[in-house]
Amino acid sequence: MRISIPRTLLVALLRGSASSTASAFSLSGNSSRATISGRSTLSSHPTSLFVTSLRGGASSSTSLAMSAERPFNTWTFDKHCESMDWTPASEIALSAAAAEGASVDDSDVIIVGVLAPKKEDHEEEKDDEDKEIDPIVFSGKAKELDEALGGALADLASENSKAFLNGSSAGTVTPSMRIQSAGGKAKRYILLGLGAEDPEKGIESTTIMKLGAAVATACHDQKKATSCSVVLPSQIESSASTLTDFSTAFYSSLYSDNRYRTGKKVEIKAEDVKSVTLFMESGAADGADSSISTGKNLAKGVSLTKDIVNAPHNVLNSESLADTAKKIAEESGGSITCEILGKEECEKRGMGCYLGVARGSETEPQFIHLTYKPSGEVKKKVGIVGKGLLFDTGGYNIKTAMMELMKFDCGGAAAVLGAARAVGQNQPEGVEAHFIVAACENMINARAVVPSDILTASNGKTVEVLNTDAEGRLTLADALVFADKECGCESIIELSTLTGACMISLGQKICGVWTDNDDLAKSIEDVSKVTGDKSWRMPMAAEYKEQLKSKVADMTNLGGRYGGAITAALFLTEFVDKKKPFAHIDIAGPVWDDATGATGFGAKMVSEWVSRQGE
Repeated sequence: MRISIPRTLLVALLRGSASSTASAFSLSGNSSRATISGRSTLSSHPTSLFVTSLRGGASSSTSLAMSAERPFNTWTFDKHCESMDWTPASEIALSAAAAEGASVDDSDVIIVGVLAPKKEDHEEEKDDEDKEIDPIVFSGKAKELDEALGGALADLASENSKAFLNGSSAGTVTPSMRIQSAGGKAKRYILLGLGAEDPEKGIESTTIMKLGAAVATACHDQKKATSCSVVLPSQIESSASTLTDFSTAFYSSLYSDNRYRTGKKVEIKAEDVKSVTLFMESGAADGADSSISTGKNLAKGVSLTKDIVNAPHNVLNSESLADTAKKIAEESGGSITCEILGKEECEKRGMGCYLGVARGSETEPQFIHLTYKPSGEVKKKVGIVGKGLLFDTGGYNIKTAMMELMKFDCGGAAAVLGAARAVGQNQPEGVEAHFIVAACENMINARAVVPSDILTASNGKTVEVLNTDAEGRLTLADALVFADKECGCESIIELSTLTGACMISLGQKICGVWTDNDDLAKSIEDVSKVTGDKSWRMPMAAEYKEQLKSKVADMTNLGGRYGGAITAALFLTEFVDKKKPFAHIDIAGPVWDDATGATGFGAKMVSEWVSRQGE
């Protein structure tokens, strides 16, 4: 029997089929169609696939022997991956100490923070080419070092004046300067720009994060250096927030995903460095180690978020994501409990929208519910829901572009689980948090949902599926009902890579926030500013709900051509009690960077938001 299908569907059909039976296939004929021929049942002995060349002329065959007993690094032929490796955290010891009386130049690398001179109100901006750079003026410990080195630090600033600009841009660094110490090895000195001092605002969190990232990069660049000292002036407060922000950025910047690399492709950031000490002229803060540990835990959450988004679909599926959730609970030391609802449990709850999408998945649906409870009194119960599409082909409304990036469609789930990891480690007081992910894939098979299907959500509302590529909101519908009704959350936020329309509106650096609650909007805006996860409040235009009207059901899953990000948000409001504060956060843009991959966006924002709810 011969079945002729479009080539664009071939891979999806083979992977999505409930029972794979083809043991041999050939691609032939014209460039737009493919043919499957032959049929036999897969067995445990090695199987050969003979692939005919697509190019014209004589064909050549390649035999690929694969055995079920001999797994690949990421999968076996007839069994999906059941777990995902995590990128290990850096083992560099970060600490803080008072600069006064300390020997700050005992390390291999000495990084000296430089505040740019305050610009007077009457000064006019000039082009960089016309700008005259005044000689740098050091103070405090930096001045002592410069004098001890015979003005070498001032010379370093002068030689790099055009690029360094006296440290006016936070996070900029000079090249290292080597100075041979008496009877010892050469030490390397680097100047670190801290930006200009603002007496009203002080040094902001985002500036501190830039410094942490810059120090991590400098440590990586200085090969065969085992220790580093960072001298920071008195204007940098040695507060808990400063040390936490610095630590978070420092450890996050050391992330390198080597899980699927081998040999020389493996890169360990700053692998020679063993310790970094911050010498604070403002003095040593009480509980400095605890603040640094808090930051490192946040960085671990960001790292896990990146790991999840970076992982390919043949590693990350609903079951391996559920395994990740279990590991988060185990790592928390009992502060987090994990509940995984399988297909039967979801059916009992009437999760028809979620299960409708999951019917096309290769693996069984896994509804993830992590619960964090503080050791003391619970002042507030909150829900955090993340979209967990481990891969999105678009379903029968198959994507025609960018499908290779659709592993990042789990970005919302990644942010939520990364935040859960950080919360479980840092254990904020006063808040009970429910982290919820309805995990599945949007694939194609004989059981998958098709356009015009009508699905019933767990709150009883019916949805006509106009487009199978608007599947994320269907899975979120039942997840939101669960957070609202079963968990009884008092306020709920939801993160998802939901619409391309949001990316067009806000680009790839800023997420969109939709909510009718001003207090909730303000709380998200506040944490966005301090974490660096940029956000912008968008309109919740109720009149656009007309676009979701269906002729045969309560609503459709897709609005009209215009305002797609708004109609997606309006759809989600149908599954949360109207009296409860609810926010939809579309992170489709900032979750991925074309140059570096997963960004870890959202993990810090969610973790900080949860922590503040118990205050």
